Amino acid sequence: MKRIGVISDTHLSGGKISLRSAWNRIMTGGGTSLREILEREFRGLDLIIHTGDIVELWVLDLLRDFAPVEAVAGNMDSSEVRQEFPEKKILDIDGVKIGLIHGWGPPQGIIERIAQEFSGVEAILFGHTHTPCEQVKEGILFFNPGSPTDRFFSPFNSLGILQVDSSQSVLENRVRGNIIRLD
Repeated sequence: MKRIGVISDTHLSGGKISLRSAWNRIMTGGGTSLREILEREFRGLDLIIHTGDIVELWVLDLLRDFAPVEAVAGNMDSSEVRQEFPEKKILDIDGVKIGLIHGWGPPQGIIERIAQEFSGVEAILFGHTHTPCEQVKEGILFFNPGSPTDRFFSPFNSLGILQVDSSQSVLENRVRGNIIRLD
C-alpha cells in the first residue's frame, strides 16, 4: 500500500529570500505553522501530489523535504511553474491510474467538467475550489484536499492523504482518500 500526501492551492509567493524561515512563519487558520503540520502529516509518505496554484517553484522544493513530488499547474501559477508542469497528467501508481488536474470555472459543476478530461482512471485529484471533496461518482474517486493556507470558499484549511492499494481487485476501491482538517 502506498500513502500519498495531497495538497493544493497553497498560493505561496515571495521569492527565495530566507525560504526556511518564511516557511516556518506561514500560518494556517488553526494558528499552527504549515511546516509543523507537514512534519506531522506528511513525514514518511511515498509521494506528495500538488494539484496546482503552487504559484512559485520554491514551494515544491520545500515539500521535497518530506517525499518526492508530482504536480500540475493551476490558473494562478507563475510562468516558471507552467513551464515545468502540465495542466493535467495521469500517474500510474502500481497499476492504479490517477488523474491530476487543477480545475477551472465556478465550484458548481467542477466534477462534471474535470471528469470529461480523463478516461480509464480510478481517481481524479483536483483543486481550484479550495473546498475539500471526497466523492465517488461512477466508480471514480474525486478528491480535492482543499487549501492549507486559504479559506476563500471553505470554512477551514485542509490537506489530504490518499491510500493506494493495488493488491485489491479492480472491482474494489483501490484508492481511498482522507481529508485532514487543520484547525
